[in-house]
Amino acid sequence: SKQLSMLRSVCSHINNLFDGVEKKFQYKMRLVYAHFPINATIANGGSTVELRNFLGEKRVRIVNMLPGVKVEKSAGTKD
Repeated sequence: SKQLSMLRSVCSHINNLFDGVEKKFQYKMRLVYAHFPINATIANGGSTVELRNFLGEKRVRIVNMLPGVKVEKSAGTKD
């Protein structure tokens, strides 16, 4: 029973690995803040995100996306 459950867990994990390779996934992320308002700007056609005022910092943080990753702002959200 315990060995059977471990075997099924491994089989499910392998099936999930195949699903992850075959299908494309879309992640949705929302920027939220409690005190310092974060300003995010999408640059270079969606391959770079610039973060301003992160935790009240003066410097601009630049996040380069991995190849094949595109960032876009949804029209339905405020800010």
